[in-house]
Amino acid sequence: MTGLRHKAGARALPFREGPPPRYTLSNPQTQLDQQPDRPLTFAIVSEVSGWPGVRIDGSLRAPMGTVGFFLDHPSGQPADSFLLGLEFAHVHPGPDHSLHMVLPEPILSEAIGHGWAVPHHLAGAPGVSRFTVLVFAPRDTSELPIALALVKSAWHFAAGI
Repeated sequence: MTGLRHKAGARALPFREGPPPRYTLSNPQTQLDQQPDRPLTFAIVSEVSGWPGVRIDGSLRAPMGTVGFFLDHPSGQPADSFLLGLEFAHVHPGPDHSLHMVLPEPILSEAIGHGWAVPHHLAGAPGVSRFTVLVFAPRDTSELPIALALVKSAWHFAAGI
């Protein structure tokens, strides 16, 4: 699955099976259950590190050990397209393994409506993009392409492509 692009009437995301995981409503916002048996964090970081114009570094907005995904250079996109600075997404270390990212509409609403994400509890507060979501950790390799497609959509949003 590549980055999600919407065409009239097309459904890009399947519905996530089962109930949503539990997550905190405080900082740092984390996922509390339904983590994968074998963490898929490395696969996400490995894939994103090969994207052109993307730099991998420690997150500017999350606890130590969180891997941030940044644009190499400013894109001219508004600050609402980023978590902080040029960071457009990040993946949390274990035992959490969830991700935060900034998604454009209508992908944001679809990710939430189909059970893959929830709005960040501070979305829209000063200094926090209204488009910020917590994306649940992929539970297995069948969910990995969906998580990667959402990260790619965040990258396209930040880069203006």
